[in-house]
Amino acid sequence: MYKKEIIMPVEIPGYGTLDIEHLVFDYNGTLADGGIVMSGAADLINRLARTYKIHVITADTFNTVKKELEGVNCSVVVIPGSNQSLAKLDYINKLGKEKCAAIGNGNNDGLMLKEAALGIAIIGDEGAFTSTVLSSDIVCRNIAHAMELFLDTKRLIATMRS
Repeated sequence: MYKKEIIMPVEIPGYGTLDIEHLVFDYNGTLADGGIVMSGAADLINRLARTYKIHVITADTFNTVKKELEGVNCSVVVIPGSNQSLAKLDYINKLGKEKCAAIGNGNNDGLMLKEAALGIAIIGDEGAFTSTVLSSDIVCRNIAHAMELFLDTKRLIATMRS
């Protein structure tokens, strides 16, 4: 288990302050490809878990999430196959959406990304749903790039300042 690091608000000139406590990740297309966690993602989650509470929310299309994330410092939430957009939105609302950064790529992630304090769309091998991209604050080419924004918040500031 890692020592918990203190969460500090991030002041973004011309934008405001982000006080993120929770990182909420979609699974397939975001953290995983074909149900298999992308190379390096588990290690990055464990590094992020030193500072943030990590959540993975998924319909678990391939029935692999629990096995793939076994031993990784995160909460795994499997949602039903219907009304996924609303289930994901409800989840961040219960956490406190103003304290959440949401990361995803699919149609069922759009509401979550739009309503979270910070929404990040991933355009990986699976692509990304257009309205989800338009609902996000930031777009990244892969999950590692998105995670690194929280490991070095100067990158986040550089992207968001006006």
